[in-house]
Amino acid sequence: MSEIISPTRSARRLPPLSALRAFEAAAAHASFQRAAAELSVTPTAISHQVRGLESTLGQPLFRRLTRQLVLTPAGLRLFHALREGFDTLEAGVQAVRARMESETVTLTANTAFVAKWVLPRITAFRLACPNIELRLHASDTLVDLARGDADLAIRSGQGDWPGLATAELMPERYAPLCSPHLKLKRVQDLVQHRLIHSDWQPHASAPALWPRWFEEAGVAMPARPRSKASAGLSFSDETHAMLAALAGHGVALLSLTLAAQELHSGALVQPFGPALDTGCYFLATAKGREREPAIRAVWDWIAGQVGES
Repeated sequence: MSEIISPTRSARRLPPLSALRAFEAAAAHASFQRAAAELSVTPTAISHQVRGLESTLGQPLFRRLTRQLVLTPAGLRLFHALREGFDTLEAGVQAVRARMESETVTLTANTAFVAKWVLPRITAFRLACPNIELRLHASDTLVDLARGDADLAIRSGQGDWPGLATAELMPERYAPLCSPHLKLKRVQDLVQHRLIHSDWQPHASAPALWPRWFEEAGVAMPARPRSKASAGLSFSDETHAMLAALAGHGVALLSLTLAAQELHSGALVQPFGPALDTGCYFLATAKGREREPAIRAVWDWIAGQVGES
């Protein structure tokens, strides 16, 4: 601030801004009543403001005729000066507003990633990027980044998406997780518990599904249960599958990244392997947009959070 405010600057000798606004509106409309409607005040208030301004300037600004206002020469000069000044002021305010709007960054990711990875870090984001409003779009459906449906995306896969600039964040692996109260020790114990399933999108290149897990584990998948009481549970969202596992309703194939907090606290355990490789998490944006300052700030913050974890 010391470089902007000069120590030799004197205070501006201006009438009240409210009086100047009232006069400019009255002069533009040639009417106290229409000026009052524009400024959401009463015509009497406009008249008082204008009379106060005339008193301050020591000369009349209007000739008040029957049902008509006519600018005096002094009023006409002031009106032209104020109109130009207010136009410049309005343009400056609009430019600031547009700049503020451009600082909104929309980040899209699947619902589980938003819930388990992004949301717990929102406070840290606000401290790191206080001038950026982060809008979260949680959806398992891919959006068109090139069309501008979102600014940034966190996607799981191989990272070979045409038209997008990408950066690898971290590998993703899925393993059987469950409540420690189930006391699972061996793969053979799975036959005594429900298998919890969650849906994967058709575009997924290497989904973590139970048939694939049993194949990589080298054991036969248990036969479909005859009893409804021992049937598995299926969810459209991985977050709900995690909640079911936390509640002890069975064993779920869950992301080791998204379940890191639950594993660290002991609320969930990984009783055995293997862990399935499902690719990596990538940051993505439309090519060229990675250089935009607000997008770059969010990009660097996410990469930094991955490095810390």
